[in-house]
Amino acid sequence: MIVSPICELLGIRYPVFQGGMAHISDAALAAAVSESGGLGILSAAAGDPQWLAEQIDLIREKTDKPFGVNLMLHGERVAEMAQVIADKKVPVVTTGAGNPGSYVPMWKEAGVKVIPVVASVALAKLMERAGAAAIIAEGGESGGHVGELTTMALVPQVCDAVSIPVIAAGGIGDGRGMAAAMMLGACGVQVGTRFLLATECAIPQIYRDKLIKANDISTIVTGKRLGHPVRSLKTKFSREYAKLEYTSIPDDELEQLAVGTLRAAVRDGDEKRGCFLAGQIAGMLSEEQSASDIILDIVNGAECHLKRGITWVK
Repeated sequence: MIVSPICELLGIRYPVFQGGMAHISDAALAAAVSESGGLGILSAAAGDPQWLAEQIDLIREKTDKPFGVNLMLHGERVAEMAQVIADKKVPVVTTGAGNPGSYVPMWKEAGVKVIPVVASVALAKLMERAGAAAIIAEGGESGGHVGELTTMALVPQVCDAVSIPVIAAGGIGDGRGMAAAMMLGACGVQVGTRFLLATECAIPQIYRDKLIKANDISTIVTGKRLGHPVRSLKTKFSREYAKLEYTSIPDDELEQLAVGTLRAAVRDGDEKRGCFLAGQIAGMLSEEQSASDIILDIVNGAECHLKRGITWVK
């Protein structure tokens, strides 16, 4: 059994986080992952403060295990959402798309462990100084908003730069990925794309089918021109959007074309207008499984590969 410092810090059985995927990671998925021994994470991006409070209560009805909330710092009513997280004394908050420094004192006073997602060494150092309990170092292989560095390059550099636990994310979907991440210095992993095929995940069947049919080159990064690149599955929309980035279309018009496209994919399964977020491991996915089976497959696979590694040493 794999036990790491992050397990002891958070009180979880397995060092596996479920990514806080916007409009996807709801109470049902987060509770299922936490109940299975990982850290389920609710995304705050899909609703307002009242909805967030209700979802947190729903998770607690479904499990007594630790869980987290992911807060994107560039969204609407962020300060109110941050206050709900503190008021509800959520065990863990993960953050993205910005610096959560102004909220850290409030969260820490409420007993909330702050674990920011970072894409650079500089931000990792800043977050450690701000009082983060751990860091999620996310490489550009991940789905959704991405940075420039790959997981293989980013994780060891972050591990060298900070003294708090580091969770690896981006391009990790099975035991081999987890074992590799731990050899790079991480003490756990965050997995997003694979949990899209969890039976407890509420995405439409057309989204699931696209993931199962995906191969190694089925994703594309758009939004670089606007300064916030996003990785998604190649679709009619994403291909056309990528082409528009190299035209003279004004930035505000280009930005507007992307508004509501994730919701269109997640809620409506809209093939024409939807943006179906997924990481580069999409080509590894082949079946739907329960959250519990996904976690056990990853952890047991990692243990097997880590044990086998000694055979290379003579």
